[in-house]
Amino acid sequence: MNTIEDAKILIVDDNPGLRRLVTGILKRDGFCNLTAADCCAAAKSSFLQCHPDFIILDIMLPDGDGFSLMPFFRKSSFVPVLFLSAKDEDEDRLRGLGLGADDYLTKPFLPQELLLRIRSILRRTYQIGNAETSSPSLLTLGTRTIDFAGAVVTEQNGTASPLTAKELLLLQKLYENRGNIVTFDAICETLWGDAYYGYENSLMVHIRRLREKVEEIPSKPKWILTARGLGYKLAKERL
Repeated sequence: MNTIEDAKILIVDDNPGLRRLVTGILKRDGFCNLTAADCCAAAKSSFLQCHPDFIILDIMLPDGDGFSLMPFFRKSSFVPVLFLSAKDEDEDRLRGLGLGADDYLTKPFLPQELLLRIRSILRRTYQIGNAETSSPSLLTLGTRTIDFAGAVVTEQNGTASPLTAKELLLLQKLYENRGNIVTFDAICETLWGDAYYGYENSLMVHIRRLREKVEEIPSKPKWILTARGLGYKLAKERL
């Protein structure tokens, strides 16, 4: 992928009008590698065939729901996922993020907001147009090794856990400031851009899931530490 517009995007929604709307919005903005699916079965088939760089995912589908698709996607890929749903309850949003999605946008939505979120996630996930990252290629935290290039955490026994785009960005931000507190606002701005207000609960979900991957005992973290009322920091030394 040389430019953001080269991204292969999979749109999963059972509403043909919504699929046409999103497809039209993306095409007018320069995206051309678009695939659509109207159910879970079609989404799985398209995912395996086209290997998308980004997925727009509805929750309510005729043969299941978007939540049930997340484990399927995450088995083999850390492709960024944006839930686009009419369900606007906090528990649905947190559930989606907890399953590894990178963002959650409710219907109805502003076309420009959808584009801004997609472009922001793509740019940060694939480092398109960005300077070379200051993160190392590999980082060892206790018994875990983080491969930043491959976005995967590997344990001593060989078990590998893929990182989502948001988890990768979060870990990179903490590494760049290792040993120092990174405020909630600074982390949220890194993950969601300027329109980050209201994402504090979402950040907590990403922190919890990241700890589950890099900490030996997630409930007693040694590496990703909480600075109560301020933010988080990545421990500098082995504890």
